[in-house]
Amino acid sequence: MAGAGYRLAVTTTLDDGSLADPFEDLLDVLDLQPAGLAHISVDAPDDAESDLGESEADVFVGRSQPQPHGRVFGGQVLAQSIIAAGRTVADVEGAPRHIHSLHGYFLRAGDSSHPIRFAVERLRDGASFSARRVHAIQYGKPILSMITSFQTEADGLDHQEPMPASPDPEMLPTAAQELADIDHPAALFWSTRRAIDLRHVEGAIYVHPGRQHAARQSVWLKAMSRMPDDPLLHAAVLAYCSDYSLLEPVLRKHGIAWADPRLRPASLDHAMWFHRPARADEWTLYTQDSPSASGGRGLATGRMFSADGVLVATVAQEGMLRIKESAGSGWVEGRKG
Repeated sequence: MAGAGYRLAVTTTLDDGSLADPFEDLLDVLDLQPAGLAHISVDAPDDAESDLGESEADVFVGRSQPQPHGRVFGGQVLAQSIIAAGRTVADVEGAPRHIHSLHGYFLRAGDSSHPIRFAVERLRDGASFSARRVHAIQYGKPILSMITSFQTEADGLDHQEPMPASPDPEMLPTAAQELADIDHPAALFWSTRRAIDLRHVEGAIYVHPGRQHAARQSVWLKAMSRMPDDPLLHAAVLAYCSDYSLLEPVLRKHGIAWADPRLRPASLDHAMWFHRPARADEWTLYTQDSPSASGGRGLATGRMFSADGVLVATVAQEGMLRIKESAGSGWVEGRKG
């Protein structure tokens, strides 16, 4: 079954419940467990016009990756929701159906120390498409609501935007190298506890703003280790990756780094279209740009290309990016030596 048994080896468990190897920990987080069915009904007058119907939801449960700030990483909830929805599509008769799109809203900050339950409603199973609605729930309230669609393989018109030129990812510095001289919990987490190898083409903006105030950038990314041959898992990990750096073009444009103590960021919504099969454990070029920022919000779009130039996914996200005066200290004060 898609999503089951992803752990590849026995590894050490840390005090916070995570696995010592970040990649194994991510696979464990995505290995959701079934938790029964939920019955959904709405009280309405007893007439056909007002009847809103009744439905059942398949429920899955999973844990979170511990975070320095205690809030669930949005990309993790996106990835887990894909796994939960995909499990209910696996038993649809006929040819396999692969995810082709998702549209979700982040509603509340999640608690990374508390389990998340995923309620999946089977909205429709047509001849070629299956639609699912997923609510990620903590403490009885949704933290993410998402609709996603799956499709059987089909022929049709085919074209794509060409992949832009980019340097070899192996020649770019890793996050650990970018943050090597910063002694700060967030810097340590970003450099040692990530399951994804992410390398900036124009240089990272973890600590310092980019030299050029341009509303665009590119990053190379891939999973740290080889993954099982499960298309649903690869789509989930690409969605997980997609939330890491997508709002950075907004920050670059305005000369802001993640470590700026005035910054108050939060993802608001997320959309993703999966165009062609892809492996998340091979290098993917993620080109990103921001067409607009206003009202304390920034919009960013991205395109994911495989290393051989195939456009595999398109992403869009709007985020809250507020700048407030703060007495807090940034990472620079924690520089080693």
